[in-house]
Amino acid sequence: MNKHHYVAIMAGGIGSRFWPMSRTHYPKQFLDILNTGKTLIQWTFDRFADFIPVENIFVVTSEEYSGIVAEQLPGLPVENILGEPSRKNTAPCIAYISFKLMQKDPLASLIVAPSDHLILDNIAFRKVCMEALSFVNKHNAFITLGIQPTQPNTGYGYIQFEQHAVSDNVYKVKTFTEKPNLELAKTFVASGEFLWNAGIFVWQVKNILTAFEHYLPEMHEVFAADKDKFNGPEEKKALEAIYPQCTNISIDFGIMEKANNVYVIPSSFGWSDLGTWNSAYENINKDSNENAVAGNNVMVIEARNNMVHVPDEKLVLLQGLEDYIVVDTRDVLLICQKDREQEIKEYVAEVKRKKGEKFL
Repeated sequence: MNKHHYVAIMAGGIGSRFWPMSRTHYPKQFLDILNTGKTLIQWTFDRFADFIPVENIFVVTSEEYSGIVAEQLPGLPVENILGEPSRKNTAPCIAYISFKLMQKDPLASLIVAPSDHLILDNIAFRKVCMEALSFVNKHNAFITLGIQPTQPNTGYGYIQFEQHAVSDNVYKVKTFTEKPNLELAKTFVASGEFLWNAGIFVWQVKNILTAFEHYLPEMHEVFAADKDKFNGPEEKKALEAIYPQCTNISIDFGIMEKANNVYVIPSSFGWSDLGTWNSAYENINKDSNENAVAGNNVMVIEARNNMVHVPDEKLVLLQGLEDYIVVDTRDVLLICQKDREQEIKEYVAEVKRKKGEKFL
């Protein structure tokens, strides 16, 4: 293992499309959505611990989740759990870990990854990550991992890439497109020039900090002013002063879409961003009637193609439903047509309007 290789696992989101299992106080990255015996963040940590020194793995999360991270990842040094004082999207999160690492190790190379994605082929994933680290250590380049699309999915961002490789399996990125409509997604997939954006990035820390200085100068300035306080007792206080001054912006919009040194590695390692109940449905074992059931006491009668997630101790009898999402928790029951799942976020907003935050 290379002592200059680091990972930042981003774990601050609230996963509202997995409501009602995912709640503000305990979101989806800390849940066993797929009924595997491990939570999503545990799978992510274990995947990286296979080829990155554990002391070089950091989890950047909301301050309120720091205790949950420590509980679920007992093998992670507690000082590697970085609590953000507020949610400001991925750019401030990445600026924070980058300034911190630059103070600690100026030769650091960093993989940035979400905590809540599914990756089925860890060997292929490790190979791609090592290829990316090798490339960025030789070039001033930002690598993003692109997934070969299997269908015109409108829930993912797309990366267009040049067709001539600059190195083995590394291609220059031409454009990024956020979640296109179905017709555009069909065109993208048919062209063979587009990949899904997995939201996993690789670069040298010194180079991403230069990009922050160029493309997000105000954010760079507020972090740089207090950089000497990182890795010391004043770090938390410094962050509380820095974060209110940061724009709420993603690294994609802030830097990746503007930089001219962005490259992609087309990848295939059994990836899903697990953004919706339908993506969970696709990755859970089905019964003979294509029902995906998580729960030890579910009886299904004359029902097909349903996604069912209920507590193990509750007896649930399901009759006659087809193509539904059924999710039961201690205080909320959701019954929703599968093809309306993109509206769950709207339903959550409606619950907040009518019932307050009690059920969120």
